[in-house]
Amino acid sequence: MIYFLGIGGIGMSALARYFKAKGYKVAGYDRTPSPLTKRLEGEGIAVHYTDDPALIPEDIEFVVLTPAIPADSRELNYLKEKNVEIIKRAEVLGMLSRQHEAIAIAGTHGKTTTTALVTHILMTASKKLSAFIGGIARNIDSNVVIGEEKDDLIVMEADEFDHSFLKLSPFVSVVTSIDADHLDIYGDYQHLVDSFNEFVNKTSSDGLVVYHENLPIKTDKKHITYGLENADVIAKNIEIVDGKTQFDVVVAGNVPSSFKMQLYGNHNVQNALAAIVVCSYLGISQEDIREGLETFKGVQRRFDIRVRDEKHVYIDDYAHHPEEIKAALLAARKVFRDKELTVVFQPHLFTRTRDFMDGFAESLSLADRVILLDIYPARELPIEGVTSAALLEKITAKEKMLCSKDELLKKIQYIDPELVMTVGAGDIDRFVPQIEEMFKK
Repeated sequence: MIYFLGIGGIGMSALARYFKAKGYKVAGYDRTPSPLTKRLEGEGIAVHYTDDPALIPEDIEFVVLTPAIPADSRELNYLKEKNVEIIKRAEVLGMLSRQHEAIAIAGTHGKTTTTALVTHILMTASKKLSAFIGGIARNIDSNVVIGEEKDDLIVMEADEFDHSFLKLSPFVSVVTSIDADHLDIYGDYQHLVDSFNEFVNKTSSDGLVVYHENLPIKTDKKHITYGLENADVIAKNIEIVDGKTQFDVVVAGNVPSSFKMQLYGNHNVQNALAAIVVCSYLGISQEDIREGLETFKGVQRRFDIRVRDEKHVYIDDYAHHPEEIKAALLAARKVFRDKELTVVFQPHLFTRTRDFMDGFAESLSLADRVILLDIYPARELPIEGVTSAALLEKITAKEKMLCSKDELLKKIQYIDPELVMTVGAGDIDRFVPQIEEMFKK
């Protein structure tokens, strides 16, 4: 029996599914039920929602732990007292990365879409692989691909939180972005940069490091940069044609190749560039890359267009950092130029809201109307003076308001916005099906 503490997390649930498919007995605890935990239960995995040692199964071989579990967890401390082997999620991924040729994709944003896209292109090319994705990839309706033990490739999202990605041993490493984030863990931006450099320098000597042109990466490994201006691989002539993003890719000044995709925004063009570089290095033909890119349906909660009809457009996005919000809102502005933009934002973490208060205000001010929910605390206690009301004061959108979660659906129904985005990494996703249904009715 493998027991998962925090089994409902996107990364933990993928590992639980993986080991269940490999023939292990799997069970777990999570604080609250969610669509993911319900799906795990439907697949035969026992999940409970009360932090109670009496509910822990007897025959545990080892425990997989997520950093989200607090130090005062009753179950965690009980298992420590019993001297049960406890392994962090990152260490399990590290073990798997050493058993295969691992493509590890990191970045403070962009990593989930890029991981899902690389996975989809490789599957389009009939490559046998396993994959761990930090979101639900729409083409497979899952966050995990479970291959065979003998398969060469494993694609995995490399999470910088709690230095987790430093447990991995990549064959190909990718860094999509390094924006100041998780400063409660790293202290300052330079320590974050140092950690990303330590990550890429774990890449095997015969492997490849791939990173965005503007990043402070320092490595002696073989490397390729990508971007829009001054990189080894550049995207040009980006435009929307017949509802799809079309762009040219130029490699070292050679004749450009044209690609299309269903994703929007310059940030996603650059995610696509990273995937093109990785898959080309792995020997995937340009035809398979082109087909994979054009048939990729995206990831849930990443510029996820849930409703698109004559009266309403509703987009849901996981963005929880000012740069991510800016990219998402600019993409919405570009695709739906003639529509008034309403954004519902739930700030995530008191420390992040404190550290990036001005950045959040600037990004959110790109909207015509902003509806702010209370800060989602996750693992944190409140910080004096750090509130949604304080953030609201700094926002310069022409219309702005605070709203409780209890009143959100009524507020949206009353406003009846033509273009609305729900944005955030807390529990705002619980409203997505209800908002979608409201507009479809």
